[in-house]
Amino acid sequence: MASLRDIRKRIASVKNTQKITNAMKMVAAAKLRRAEEAIKAGRPFAKKMREVLLSLAARTNPSVHPMLQVGPPEKILLIQITADRGLCGAFNVTLNRRAEAFIKGMKAKGIQADLISVGRKGNDYFRRRQVHIVDKFVNVMNNISFDLAGQIVAVATEKFASGEYQEVYLLYNSFRTAVTQVITLMRLLPVTPEEEGWKRRREYLYEPSEEELLAEILPRYVQVQIYTGLLDSVASEHGARMTAMEAATSNAEEMIYKLTLKANRMRQESITTELMEIVGGAEALKG
Repeated sequence: MASLRDIRKRIASVKNTQKITNAMKMVAAAKLRRAEEAIKAGRPFAKKMREVLLSLAARTNPSVHPMLQVGPPEKILLIQITADRGLCGAFNVTLNRRAEAFIKGMKAKGIQADLISVGRKGNDYFRRRQVHIVDKFVNVMNNISFDLAGQIVAVATEKFASGEYQEVYLLYNSFRTAVTQVITLMRLLPVTPEEEGWKRRREYLYEPSEEELLAEILPRYVQVQIYTGLLDSVASEHGARMTAMEAATSNAEEMIYKLTLKANRMRQESITTELMEIVGGAEALKG
């Protein structure tokens, strides 16, 4: 049984942990505000670019650009975005499990699925498993930039254009609120006009030709989608960490309360025992 001294040491230790988790919650909240502003500013541009591209792709022959060409997939490439650090609840775990389920699902169909890992947690998870990691981008999530998205796009589009992979997918956590993040899996390549694109197609005047525009817009479109995914992932990570640290701080508060209660009871029992001994000794002297 733990002594009173041990319980007091444990209370002090939990209080120190509580200070750390509370500080981490405040830091995550500050970072979340900046990340949320960035993703809200970037989404309208990504949405409009998608609308224009769907309209352009819907009226263009797929043979004019490799990124439009659809073929039976034998090998696919998955770009997974995770965090570089932990202490953010189930943020990384659920992403890794979803990616693993996707890869196994493709394997069951006879399709090989390889990985581009963005974020250290995903890379650490899959390097211990039988998954081929084509390229990795680790310790980059603290400095998200459009250039980083361009580096990822360069690897993915080169592999796709060479015919090594017939499809490219993106997996990330889409930010909704500080407590809600939605795992999102989307196909980046090949770019195909969806049914919605046909129905809501708008007429645009293009200068120069549609083929020249596609050559410029298609890589930029994929880069914008990945950049938006990076921004979403960063905001989701900070939201998940803030929520996790808030829960840890509350749990520490509850633990301190229970340990303090236990320590007070032990102290009262000790005082009662001492009083009983004193009374017993006094009675013995009288006798």
